[in-house]
Amino acid sequence: MGTHEIRVRLGGISRQRVYELTMRRSFPEPAAELEQGRVWLAEDVERWIAEHRSELADSESGD
Repeated sequence: MGTHEIRVRLGGISRQRVYELTMRRSFPEPAAELEQGRVWLAEDVERWIAEHRSELADSESGD
């Protein structure tokens, strides 16, 4: 899951807000850092959403 997918999954938040969230210690470590940017395992992001954004946890990403 890249930053765009995270933005969409979190309700269309700004790129700046995604950057702020992904830099937090509580956010999962990226699975890889590619030329296009960092990517995370969807299951790690979903777990973080369930723990930190429970109001969004019920709306599955549909991946």
